[in-house]
Amino acid sequence: MSSLVTAPIAIVAAMHEELGALLARMPDEQRVRIAGRDFWIGHLHGQPVVAVLSRIGKVAAAVTAAMLLERFAVRAIVFTGVAGGLAPGVKVGDVVVATQLLQHDLDASPIFPKYEVPLMGLSRFTADAAIGDALAAVAEETLRDPVALVGQGAVDEFGLQSPKVHRGLLVSGDRFVSTAAESEALRRQLPDALAVEMEGAAVAQACHDYGVPFAAIRTISDRADDEAHGDFARFVAEVASRYSLALVDAWLAGRPAAT
Repeated sequence: MSSLVTAPIAIVAAMHEELGALLARMPDEQRVRIAGRDFWIGHLHGQPVVAVLSRIGKVAAAVTAAMLLERFAVRAIVFTGVAGGLAPGVKVGDVVVATQLLQHDLDASPIFPKYEVPLMGLSRFTADAAIGDALAAVAEETLRDPVALVGQGAVDEFGLQSPKVHRGLLVSGDRFVSTAAESEALRRQLPDALAVEMEGAAVAQACHDYGVPFAAIRTISDRADDEAHGDFARFVAEVASRYSLALVDAWLAGRPAAT
């Protein structure tokens, strides 16, 4: 059996609630603490996994990714969490599966083009298509019955009657986009961006450097506007954490152990 087969898949969660829900499904998790981070090693559906909290922001997430790649030799990283919707039609309760990721606050111009990572010649990092296809298919199936997923109360409160799955550009930056002006500026500068968050593109860059597949799946918690602060904690606990667990669980359940 090759080392690739036995190498774990990393599941990186952005929020404590998501990680806790995931760990509750792992029958044999064991903690390894490195650099102030708890890495949980175990299995889900017979798949070897390492689950970890990314921490918030690009630097923290990139450090977490580097440790997964170096210390645990993971064969893929899948990032779950929440994001603010940018594109028209990307609404609260929808899911975005990234096809590309970009740092919207990276600007080394005029030495390098805006958004381009210096010395790499890249601004957009491509997510793994095979994992993205599988996650999108799982999400389409799972979101057909939002009441079964999160309950009627959450569906009514957050308006989750017809959640959709979107695929495209996810942008990351070291600030929480929470005003209509900021959101509109991002739409003008990056008209194909679907959603905005604070970690994904940094992890994608680390995975690119190591040649390891990366995928990101984000639940839309707000519209990245003046109402973005909302009841964020309740949404994460009652909706996003349940989305993440259901999607990752279903994906791993259907994933052949030898791939």
